[in-house]
Amino acid sequence: MELNTKEVLKKKILDAQEMVRDYEMYAKNVEDVEVSDLFRNFAEESGFQARKLQDMLKKLDKK
Repeated sequence: MELNTKEVLKKKILDAQEMVRDYEMYAKNVEDVEVSDLFRNFAEESGFQARKLQDMLKKLDKK
Protein backbone atom coordinates (compact mmCIF):
# COMPACT_ATOMS: atom_id res chain seq x y z
CA MET A 1 0.00 0.00 0.00
CA GLU A 2 1.47 3.31 -1.08
CA LEU A 3 0.62 6.47 0.83
CA ASN A 4 0.17 9.85 -0.81
CA THR A 5 1.96 12.94 0.45
CA LYS A 6 -0.84 14.14 2.74
CA GLU A 7 -1.24 10.68 4.30
CA VAL A 8 2.50 10.50 4.99
CA LEU A 9 2.44 13.95 6.58
CA LYS A 10 -0.52 13.00 8.79
CA LYS A 11 1.22 9.81 9.89
CA LYS A 12 4.45 11.61 10.71
CA ILE A 13 2.57 14.31 12.64
CA LEU A 14 1.03 11.60 14.81
CA ASP A 15 4.43 9.92 15.22
CA ALA A 16 6.06 13.20 16.29
CA GLN A 17 3.23 13.98 18.72
CA GLU A 18 3.59 10.52 20.24
CA MET A 19 7.33 11.10 20.64
CA VAL A 20 6.58 14.36 22.50
CA ARG A 21 4.32 12.49 24.91
CA ASP A 22 6.83 9.66 25.36
CA TYR A 23 9.79 11.96 26.02
CA GLU A 24 7.77 14.06 28.46
CA MET A 25 6.74 10.93 30.35
CA TYR A 26 10.33 9.65 30.41
CA ALA A 27 11.57 13.03 31.63
CA LYS A 28 9.17 12.84 34.58
CA ASN A 29 9.99 9.23 35.46
CA VAL A 30 13.79 9.06 35.35
CA GLU A 31 15.79 9.96 38.41
CA ASP A 32 18.89 11.23 36.63
CA VAL A 33 18.53 15.00 36.15
CA GLU A 34 20.81 15.09 33.11
CA VAL A 35 18.81 12.36 31.36
CA SER A 36 15.56 14.06 32.33
CA ASP A 37 16.77 17.33 30.80
CA LEU A 38 17.83 15.48 27.66
CA PHE A 39 14.35 13.96 27.32
CA ARG A 40 12.75 17.38 27.82
CA ASN A 41 14.91 18.74 25.01
CA PHE A 42 13.96 15.83 22.77
CA ALA A 43 10.27 16.48 23.53
CA GLU A 44 10.71 20.10 22.51
CA GLU A 45 12.50 19.12 19.28
CA SER A 46 9.79 16.58 18.44
CA GLY A 47 7.17 19.25 19.05
CA PHE A 48 8.99 21.54 16.66
CA GLN A 49 9.00 18.80 14.03
CA ALA A 50 5.29 18.14 14.53
CA ARG A 51 4.56 21.85 14.10
CA LYS A 52 6.56 22.09 10.88
CA LEU A 53 4.79 19.01 9.50
CA GLN A 54 1.41 20.54 10.40
CA ASP A 55 2.37 23.78 8.66
CA MET A 56 3.32 21.85 5.52
CA LEU A 57 0.02 19.92 5.59
CA LYS A 58 -1.93 23.18 5.88
CA LYS A 59 0.04 24.59 2.97
CA LEU A 60 -0.81 21.57 0.82
CA ASP A 61 -4.48 21.74 1.83
CA LYS A 62 -4.66 25.30 0.45
CA LYS A 63 -3.61 24.14 -3.02
